[in-house]
Amino acid sequence: MSEEASGRKDLAAVRGTRDILPGEVEKWQALEGLARATFELYGFRELRAPVFEPTELFEKGTGSTSDVVVKEMYTFTDKGGRSLTLRPEYTPSVVRAIIEHRLDLEGAPMRYYYMGPMFRYDKPQKGRYRQFHQIDIEVFGEKDAAVDAEIIEMAHALLGRLGVEGTETLVNSVGCRAGRPAYSAALREAAKGRLSDLCADCQRKAETNPLRIFDCKIETCREIAAAFPSIQDFLCAECRDHFARLLACLDVLKIPYRVDPRLVRGLDYYTKTTFEIVSSGLGAQNALLGGGRYDDMMKDFGGPDVCGTGFAMGIERVLSVAEIAGPVRKILYVAYLGEEAMKAGLELARFFRANGVECLIEYKDRGMKGHFGRANKLQAARVLIVGPDEMAKGRFGLKDMATGKQVDGSREEILALLLEK
Repeated sequence: MSEEASGRKDLAAVRGTRDILPGEVEKWQALEGLARATFELYGFRELRAPVFEPTELFEKGTGSTSDVVVKEMYTFTDKGGRSLTLRPEYTPSVVRAIIEHRLDLEGAPMRYYYMGPMFRYDKPQKGRYRQFHQIDIEVFGEKDAAVDAEIIEMAHALLGRLGVEGTETLVNSVGCRAGRPAYSAALREAAKGRLSDLCADCQRKAETNPLRIFDCKIETCREIAAAFPSIQDFLCAECRDHFARLLACLDVLKIPYRVDPRLVRGLDYYTKTTFEIVSSGLGAQNALLGGGRYDDMMKDFGGPDVCGTGFAMGIERVLSVAEIAGPVRKILYVAYLGEEAMKAGLELARFFRANGVECLIEYKDRGMKGHFGRANKLQAARVLIVGPDEMAKGRFGLKDMATGKQVDGSREEILALLLEK
């Protein structure tokens, strides 16, 4: 292998990351635009938080026994000796921001959305990366299960606008802290009888947090866990009523669902509602989005006693099943002959861009044939012809590349033609 080829091989994206290139990025932009438009119809506002935070924020918020904290966080010590972590999820950062800026005192609805990269040291596979991207929404300060139903309906509305079909909505209640100890004890006892049949990781979880056994992807562990006690049998009266109201509101909204008593989600902070929307077209990693309620997190962080609910949607996964057509670009390509025509083309390009027309001029020594060949390769919609004769008359040629039709006109007349199409 030559030195040049070896150098090219070394210059590659880190495993578990990828470049999003022109031709693909337009679909990302379309998805993000549809998400923003959808969320804002429901009264949500965008919030942006730092990409890294103190490590203890995620240890406390995400849960010290969760797989995310135990196995997957990108943690480093900065030059000031502080332990920092690239965010593996967004919620703890948002809770921190609400407490720090006292957003709970503003009086405005605490409905926020966010989008951006997350980082987890996970095994890369189809639809799963170490740097991955999420769109998250969260509502704070609303206890009624109706808001849980509303955000599930909002998720359905967004997926519908994205052309995603073949989905199923799974719902559950994981109860509250009052009933969790009894359920954990029952799970621990059930796991004890099958401990030798569980994987090493689930054997550890049986002691530290037996609910996490339900997160295991190993089929043997999943089959064993299917026979464990159901959390539905351990819900307190308040949690049972809350879950019944969630189902009733979903019925009102005509959202089909299936109750899955094993759906506990992978993060320790959930209380009451949990849900996922899964796709039949994704294989084992089939969750498009998931979320639930976390009524204790704000208080646990030393903030006000404000409840929360929300969901996170994986952009890579949704794009793999979405039907999104990228925007049709109508490029106006400037073809010029000679130095003076290039200068005139430069000024014309500025004029058209200032009036909302996408315009491309390239500073290459080409003849007209070369310009038209380049415009055809770029799939330009139209070509603006600028030469000595056109400059003298103040009238320029405009050729439609699809029909071959050519017209002449002043820059104002050409602009009017471009804007009406």
